[in-house]
Amino acid sequence: QVQVVESGGGLVQAGGSLRLACTASGLTFGIYAAGWFRQAPGKEREFVIAKDWSGGYTYYANSVKGRFTITRDNARNTVYLQMNNLKPEDTAIYYCAVRPSYFSSSNYKNEGAYDYWGQGTQVTVSS
Repeated sequence: QVQVVESGGGLVQAGGSLRLACTASGLTFGIYAAGWFRQAPGKEREFVIAKDWSGGYTYYANSVKGRFTITRDNARNTVYLQMNNLKPEDTAIYYCAVRPSYFSSSNYKNEGAYDYWGQGTQVTVSS
């Protein structure tokens, strides 16, 4: 049984940084692709960033390009979201999603492209 757990959320001032971690236990062959999504109060969940480790290309939402990065520690089955220069509009619940295979098409923004999801972690950025 696969379990995905996020950690690292919290309260930070605008301009600060946070690193979220997402650990997937029970994945026999590891994480091949992963994405982070977020949901702000009163809004729909939106795509933030994703990466497929076949070619190593990273996909970004325009709002986070240049500030957020996604990395992977394969030995720990863990994906990280490094968030720098945080803004109040980044306040949301952040969800990690992983899949034990590469993306089959440019469907990284599609929530249905991911097999396993975490429960979410709150990130609050104060102004």
